[in-house]
Amino acid sequence: MREKVRNSFKIGGAFVGLLVGGGFASGQEIFYYFTSYGWYGLFGAMLAALIFAFLGMTITSLGYQLKTTSHKEVVLHIAGPVLGSVIDCLITVFSFCFTVAMFAGASSAFEHLFGIDGFVGSLLLMLLTAFTLMLNVRSIINVIALLTPYLLAVFLIISLFSIMNMDMSFVHNEQLAKQQHPPGSHWVLGAIRYVSYNLAIALPMLAVMGSTVKTRKEASWGGIIGGLLLGVLIILVFFALLAKMDVIYGKSLPTLIIAMDIHPFVGILMATILIIMLYSTAIGVQYAFVVRFVPQKSRWYKPFVVLTGLIAFFASFIGFTTIVNTVYAIMGYLGFIVVIVLLWTWMKKKIHPLT
Repeated sequence: MREKVRNSFKIGGAFVGLLVGGGFASGQEIFYYFTSYGWYGLFGAMLAALIFAFLGMTITSLGYQLKTTSHKEVVLHIAGPVLGSVIDCLITVFSFCFTVAMFAGASSAFEHLFGIDGFVGSLLLMLLTAFTLMLNVRSIINVIALLTPYLLAVFLIISLFSIMNMDMSFVHNEQLAKQQHPPGSHWVLGAIRYVSYNLAIALPMLAVMGSTVKTRKEASWGGIIGGLLLGVLIILVFFALLAKMDVIYGKSLPTLIIAMDIHPFVGILMATILIIMLYSTAIGVQYAFVVRFVPQKSRWYKPFVVLTGLIAFFASFIGFTTIVNTVYAIMGYLGFIVVIVLLWTWMKKKIHPLT
């Protein structure tokens, strides 16, 4: 029983590790998709948590059922041969693009946070990612999940500090937050768009994680736990940003500014977490890309990891902003389609993930 619970929490932790990349950890994503709606963004965070939990439960359950080694089997199962093939191609291409984006993000982060040449930062992340991908799939999941408890603890500290040391009232800060143009006219749209563009990142690895456990319940509960933990993190960051809106408004790394305000050591810890979150996301997206073409047990797996890592490394120098602005926008539309297809599959095929 303990092993089953532990396995579910590992999947849940890895789910969080996949999605909490540099944009989340820096506070930019939460500010844009949730805090910009003021207090209504809190309802958006709760809605996003529920959708993440449902989608996580469904995808991991299908991964277990199909014993998949890549996202292809799950996508074809839920969308059929025609639409499924299109979605499969897009997810595969974007998995590589996200790998490039994480390497580019490491370059930018090392330059701005530590004053280290961006070339070194990108190269270091590429080497660490490649080394990690040489491990077996269970070990890879463990690595991605490892930092989630620490992430929860750090954001809890930052959130509590922000609330206890507010310079302005929540009323004033909410007015500042609403001056930022939100991604949609309603907080529901903001939540759905956030989930949609993140789904294509999570789906490939979630499908694989579901196939690594012994029972459907373990897989399904892993998806549920991960979705709810993501919701908790979103809410913690939401409160931290709203409480310090007068300080962080217009800043590119709001959570880092709040962390530095607590203590320089906390600021260094937050900067380190930003780097590590790029690392955990890079592991998931590059693994998803590699196993789509080469099974992990193949003798070509390790050479392909190195090759794709090198290509992504050199591609990363076209610039982080260019990649993100292009790829993330398209991913949102793809993710929305996948959400609809998953919901239809769940109803039509009467999937019962917890049985």
